[in-house]
Amino acid sequence: MSSHISSLPEKIDYLIVGAGFAGIVLAERLASQCGKRCLIVDRRNHIGGNSHDGKNSDGVLAHTYGPHYFRTNSDRIIDYLSQFTEWHPVEYQILSWAEGRHWQFPINLNTFEQLLGRPSTTEEMEATLATWRVDIPVPKNSEDVIVSQVGWKLYELFFKNYTRKQWRRDPKDLDPSVCGRIPVRTNRDNRYLSEKFQALPKEGYTEMFKRMVDHPLIHVSLLTDYRDLPPSLSYKHMIYTGMIDEFYDFRFGPLPYRSLRFEPETFDVEFWQPALQVNYPNDHEFTRIVEVKHATGQEHPKTTIVREYPEDFGPGKEPYYPIPAPDAKAVYSQYAALADKEMDVSFVGRLATYRYYNMDQVIGMALAEFESLKSRYTI
Repeated sequence: MSSHISSLPEKIDYLIVGAGFAGIVLAERLASQCGKRCLIVDRRNHIGGNSHDGKNSDGVLAHTYGPHYFRTNSDRIIDYLSQFTEWHPVEYQILSWAEGRHWQFPINLNTFEQLLGRPSTTEEMEATLATWRVDIPVPKNSEDVIVSQVGWKLYELFFKNYTRKQWRRDPKDLDPSVCGRIPVRTNRDNRYLSEKFQALPKEGYTEMFKRMVDHPLIHVSLLTDYRDLPPSLSYKHMIYTGMIDEFYDFRFGPLPYRSLRFEPETFDVEFWQPALQVNYPNDHEFTRIVEVKHATGQEHPKTTIVREYPEDFGPGKEPYYPIPAPDAKAVYSQYAALADKEMDVSFVGRLATYRYYNMDQVIGMALAEFESLKSRYTI
């Protein structure tokens, strides 16, 4: 991999902007399956985008940009990535700190028993929730989607203030999908996620990405902005995975994003907190503390926790999350109309399509775009 513009090839088939999942999957497919020369450029000094990980100065394997819990129901995506990594199976366990105690989260029968202070049953929980729920046949926002499932008390205990901190918007101003991503169960399933396949790359995401770009037809240039590439560089098609509003020089104004600040701290103990992730919906400025060592399977005498602080997006900040809200969608639709007319540019990934996708969804999108390009260019 290179970070020197002067060493770039003069002629390529595909210019790929962004070295995250979307860009790397497309480069790997185009190079290995079709013999196409690809150049991946990224402003950062590493591959992997926000999924980048690595050992910190204490030797603890950490996720650089917050926890990335890989999961999927797609055999196609599992088979594809398994060419480049072995897996460490894991069930992601989450707790929530509220009213001075840890609660099982997402909400399930164990949470309900904590609330009651006594043993209960699925039948009692279902009957109780039926009396707590607000009758909203078609939830129009994130507040609706939760109170229609569990009522006001649990909504205010776990969701309302967490969402406000994370997005700096009230849940009733956000799409149902924001809070609707979190399952509500009436059994004792403590897993954070419900997908059939839940695992992390055995040696980490970065090692997997290195194998994916290890091809003679893939050239990677880091610390490189595609707009600074020499005009002599020739390519047939661009794959763009960055912010779509930036691509169009903010013609319709900037789209809103949320950023994050990560504060790591290492301790001389094997584990510091009782679970992989502890949410703090009502206390502190941070939203959660993550100790990813619970999930990586790494054996190490030390551990690293990361406190995660949501921040406004602005100069010097990374755009981690598109904001799923009606006003943002209205602005994005104008950019999407321009993108639809582009014949020689593909927009792929979270930022380029302004959608809050999981990793497997981005991989699926990239694989679908590969098939489209293969058909279009008969490659």
